[in-house]
Amino acid sequence: MDTIANIEGIITPIVTPLKGTDELDVTGLEKLVEHVIAGGVSGIFVLGTTGEFSGLSYRLRKELVERICRQVDGRIRVLVGITDTAFIESVNMAEKAYSSGADALVAAPPYYYPTGQPELIEYYDRLLKQLSLPLFLYNMPLHTKTILEPNTVSAIAVNEKVAGLKDSSANMVYFRSLQYAMKDHPGFRLFIGPEEIMADAVLLGANGGVNGGSNLFPGLYVELYRAAKLRDFERLELLQKKVLQISAMIYSVGRYGSSYLKGLKCALSLMGICDDYMTEPFHRFKKEEREKISEALKTINEGLAR
Repeated sequence: MDTIANIEGIITPIVTPLKGTDELDVTGLEKLVEHVIAGGVSGIFVLGTTGEFSGLSYRLRKELVERICRQVDGRIRVLVGITDTAFIESVNMAEKAYSSGADALVAAPPYYYPTGQPELIEYYDRLLKQLSLPLFLYNMPLHTKTILEPNTVSAIAVNEKVAGLKDSSANMVYFRSLQYAMKDHPGFRLFIGPEEIMADAVLLGANGGVNGGSNLFPGLYVELYRAAKLRDFERLELLQKKVLQISAMIYSVGRYGSSYLKGLKCALSLMGICDDYMTEPFHRFKKEEREKISEALKTINEGLAR
């Protein structure tokens, strides 16, 4: 727990650069890792939603974890997602993360079948007994079809291996309820997924954000976190507008739920960082959307320069 207990700030849910269905863009991955480290982030979250983990083979997932841990080499924290529909595969990935030198694990509820709260408590209790690293819970109701209710989180967090929770619900009522439920767990770390409300959550006591946009502009998100932490409202307002601009111009091109990932990968490609190949069933943006992202990047970069 010592290596992760005080983590705060921005953790990048790192994109998985690909060259093909089961082939990493190794050069792009190396450039991306150095890019986010140079931007001042506190950690990298491998195999999250932004990393398209559910579309990756287990072979590639393990290769990704191994490469990132080796490259990071202790400079920042590495958190590895072990969410899966198969219990044993979560355990296998946790063992790979441990042997590769990761600092912590992240697990959302198993997806596909909706899970009851008592079942979730039992599930995490069994899982924690198999883990050698601290675990962050991951509340992602959009994809798991269930919420980690605050009282459930409190029950699971009795286990000292539970380090905290990443909340991607975008529900501030939930966040406040969770804070109340965890008031007797002072070491429990709370991180916010949706970057549009990260600063608000930090003002209310969150420990930081796990924000997809930090793949693109890590320094911006680190600055926004610091402004919120220092309660520098003038600076916060300026930076918040830039983050909202990224959300509006990069993540909203296209008509589907995949637009966020496509926009993010397309922008990284245009920035010369990594390939924008997507896991099936998704495909990279075509010429029209790519041109829109290119124009958006110009506008955003002009704003960041001011």
